[in-house]
Amino acid sequence: MTLNAFIDALPKVELHVHLVGSASVPTVLELARRHPDGGVPTDEEALRAFYRFRDFPHFAEIYQAVNALVREPEDIATLVLGLTRDLSGQNARHVELTVTPYAHHVTGMPMREVTEALDDAARRSREEHGVRVAYVFDIPGEYGAEAARVTLDHALQEPPRELVGFGLAGIEQERPKYRDVFRDAFRAATAAGLRSLPHAGEMSGPETIWEALDHLGAERIGHGTSCMQDPRLIAHLRETQIPLEVCPTSNVCTGQVARIEDHPLPRMIEEGLFVTLNSDDPPMFSTSLSREYRVAAEDLGLDRDTLVTLARNAVHASSMNAQDKQDILTEIDTVVSADTPSN
Repeated sequence: MTLNAFIDALPKVELHVHLVGSASVPTVLELARRHPDGGVPTDEEALRAFYRFRDFPHFAEIYQAVNALVREPEDIATLVLGLTRDLSGQNARHVELTVTPYAHHVTGMPMREVTEALDDAARRSREEHGVRVAYVFDIPGEYGAEAARVTLDHALQEPPRELVGFGLAGIEQERPKYRDVFRDAFRAATAAGLRSLPHAGEMSGPETIWEALDHLGAERIGHGTSCMQDPRLIAHLRETQIPLEVCPTSNVCTGQVARIEDHPLPRMIEEGLFVTLNSDDPPMFSTSLSREYRVAAEDLGLDRDTLVTLARNAVHASSMNAQDKQDILTEIDTVVSADTPSN
């Protein structure tokens, strides 16, 4: 089996992808034309140029502009179903989709309507595309206490049925001023049974990861690549096997890594860290979950056995129940067996 055929056949789980960041170019164009006051280009060539990011703050600015186009519950359902349709074509079986309730709150969308749209989209994704959807509600960190309050209220008062986690994203350098607010929010969310799944160590140093581990109770870390700057943190992550949601193409596109060849993923694996492979904001970065596996193999030199380990890691790190995990692991084993020459 060729490498491309093997990657295509490999059953996959996506743990780190954002609702608005998953919007395909045709979907964004449709929304931009529907809401021309949003400042987002309405022709494809200009939109692709719009998606060329200078740095992470510029990416955040563009992301917020696209996010502002999502103004109706139907827009939310359309985004989820578009993502799961794309993932189904990549043999993905399960996605843990990051949703930012605060973004919909500021456009005036009632939380009940957001939840109903998410519930409907999760049901239809399973029925129409064969993809299970779980949700992670995240706080956009740069918006501080108000964003934390809105996100927590929505998670506790009107949660979608498939809500499994509570996250923290946005510009990491803005977090220290709101440290206690975020700690309190995570304490309340985890007490309610949600998993702690914050971003950390994407655009800042190891201290952000330590904060997530020590004070937010992180069960997984979004990105986490700056852990490689701290030998003590590497040792801790190796010992605890806290999963890291690594997104190579994203890190290059937002300027966190200069070139894909410089990405620390291979070194993270060599250090014995628990790594998963993810796409983050795929259309914005001209990537997909399958393409991240190709990048890992072709640009970062990972062999097929390591790709299989990454696929299995994502299953184990997910929020699925034990039987659903085993079903996908069995599917992975079947693909591996078909790729192994008989003696």
